[in-house]
Amino acid sequence: IALLVQTAPFENLLYSKNTHAASCIHRSLGSVTIPPPACMLRPLEAPLRYLFGPGPSNVPPRVLAAGGRPIIGHLHPEMYEIMNDIKKGIQYAFQTKNNMTIAMSGSGHTAMECAVFNTVEPGESVVVAVNGIWGERVAEIAERMGARVHRMVKAPGGYYSNEEIEQTLAKHKPVLFFLTHGESSAGLVHPVDGIGDICLRHNCLFLVDSVASLGGAPLFMDEQKIDILYTGSQKALNAPPGTAPISFNERACKKMFNRKTKPVSYLLDMTHLSNYWGCDGKTARIYHHTGPVSGFFSLRESLSILAEKGLENSWRQHKEVAEYLWKGLEDLGLKLFIKDKDLRLPCVTTISIPQGYNWRELLTYIMKHHQMEMTGGLGPSVGMVLRVGLMGYNCNKANADLALAALADALKVCPKSKA
Repeated sequence: IALLVQTAPFENLLYSKNTHAASCIHRSLGSVTIPPPACMLRPLEAPLRYLFGPGPSNVPPRVLAAGGRPIIGHLHPEMYEIMNDIKKGIQYAFQTKNNMTIAMSGSGHTAMECAVFNTVEPGESVVVAVNGIWGERVAEIAERMGARVHRMVKAPGGYYSNEEIEQTLAKHKPVLFFLTHGESSAGLVHPVDGIGDICLRHNCLFLVDSVASLGGAPLFMDEQKIDILYTGSQKALNAPPGTAPISFNERACKKMFNRKTKPVSYLLDMTHLSNYWGCDGKTARIYHHTGPVSGFFSLRESLSILAEKGLENSWRQHKEVAEYLWKGLEDLGLKLFIKDKDLRLPCVTTISIPQGYNWRELLTYIMKHHQMEMTGGLGPSVGMVLRVGLMGYNCNKANADLALAALADALKVCPKSKA
């Protein structure tokens, strides 16, 4: 009845002007043939779980509360202040003074594509170090936009010497060299020192993926001469998935803003994004897209937590907890996939699948009986490893003990083949 009362004057007005139009409105109000789905009439339910995989991590209450604040407009002055804070927080986390520092509206893949799309033009040469899934992804992204991609390929867990990198750059003369700092699919943290100097000598931009390592392993963008660095929000930073910090130095900006062709993506075009983030020196910020306001609230809070703790303390904590976990795993008779301790990624530990066990059965048991997420390999490391991640808010010895107890239980209960 209330609906009829509200619409009747409107319908009468339409009939007086156009009977046909009024009948269309009437039909649209009464022509629904698909009923509301039953699932949408039930309250949202999401389980509480220990997220001890390679990410996302459990989010601290402070960050959850920040994301729950009332929405404001994405172009409000207060939002610009929050974005300015985020920029400064990223500069601290990356250890850079780069003005061209922003957070992408999207996951780490968004930043990955932004880096490649803006600095590489069709037909240009790109060298990608592939020793896990993330190098594979970047190589495909670069190929899709028309680059000539040259892969340096090693099995998961392999790493590249500076001599190998220099020889490859000299051979292929690329405009961009990509390396994953924290290869989460293999549990490897790759050495970075000296590579920036090599790229400088060969007039090549150095692009680094730190999604799985930022905040958990030392990285110094300016000091290590990294031209482009990006990360994701959902790992050691402990914000929800959906925002991705990225920074370009002056060398990268010169290449990016003096290209002959437009980037293949309008959404990821840094010409527009630099203005949206107030990095282009212009007074007015012009609308480009609606950023994830709640996601930016959460990201700002997570960067604030990192600043309060201090990078050095965060790195130290991740190393100490990782070493505690490594010893516990070895005490269970498990073998770590990365043999060299100095090359192990503190945030994500990889375990060689124990002989005789079905890795899927182990993970299913742990999820069902311990409400705990651990994962198998990813990309080329599938069937090779189990992965345990203790990052940021989850990074403490009590959680390491929970993970070890769950693994011990699964090893005891799950059937082991006789072969």
